[in-house]
Amino acid sequence: MSDDHPLFRLTGEAAPPEPVLVVVLDGWIDAGLAGTTALGALSESIELVPYAVFDGEDLIDQRSRRPRLEIDDGVLAGLSWPEPVVRVGRDRLGSGLAVLSGPEPDFRWRRFAAAVVELAQGMGARLMVGFGGFPAPAPHTRPVRLASTASSPQLAQQVGFVAGSIEVPAGVQAVLEQALAAAGVPSVGLWARVPHYVSAMPFPPAAMALLDGLASISGLVIDTELLADAAEAARVKVDELIAESVEHVAMVRQLEQAVDEAEGRGPDMAPGNVPSGDEIAAELERYLRGETGEG
Repeated sequence: MSDDHPLFRLTGEAAPPEPVLVVVLDGWIDAGLAGTTALGALSESIELVPYAVFDGEDLIDQRSRRPRLEIDDGVLAGLSWPEPVVRVGRDRLGSGLAVLSGPEPDFRWRRFAAAVVELAQGMGARLMVGFGGFPAPAPHTRPVRLASTASSPQLAQQVGFVAGSIEVPAGVQAVLEQALAAAGVPSVGLWARVPHYVSAMPFPPAAMALLDGLASISGLVIDTELLADAAEAARVKVDELIAESVEHVAMVRQLEQAVDEAEGRGPDMAPGNVPSGDEIAAELERYLRGETGEG
């Protein structure tokens, strides 16, 4: 592979053989910070080092995502530029992992996808997995379920999917899934169905679901002990607030009943008959910031 590709530069680090390529790019749908939190836990579980760095000058609108300036005692100490990066590592059994993270490109999506395909083929990637989360009419008291956007019916059935045909705006992750699938790399997007009333705040159970899904379809070994503790703490905090309101308890019970009745019949993601979560979401945000409304 060339070291002087117009969109990226290689660091000289060796890639593990046949890695799983995980894609988590900022700027697209990530309800409950599911993908972001899963990425953090994945990076803690497996040591990752930079393999390829993309040129943000060609891909990023730097006025909307400005570089970070470090100042020490009034002296300019350096700039950190927003740019997508591929990092590589191995799990404790030696299986390879490559992670594409950073800002979602603002420009040149097709060229970016072609460059990622070149990188993936050069590494011999065996699978691409994308992370994300979307608000869903689901209660926090039930396990977070996944939906897929996959390159084959087999992968979609293995993960789960939203039944029927829908048309939605696409992120660059979808472009990568299609480009990699066309190049012979099986691709699947894992989407956590995040309870709609907690979708605007971190919800670690959704990240746990993403990592469990990744482990299931890839065979990677991922340490999620700390994330599991955070997930349990999040559920307890939400339980405490819900219990303070008869209306909120009733809403959660209604969601539980709807999910339980839908088990085995395929998911119905239409929110038409689901109570609004706006009020409870606002209260949860205040609660998690430590604002009681007293005084």
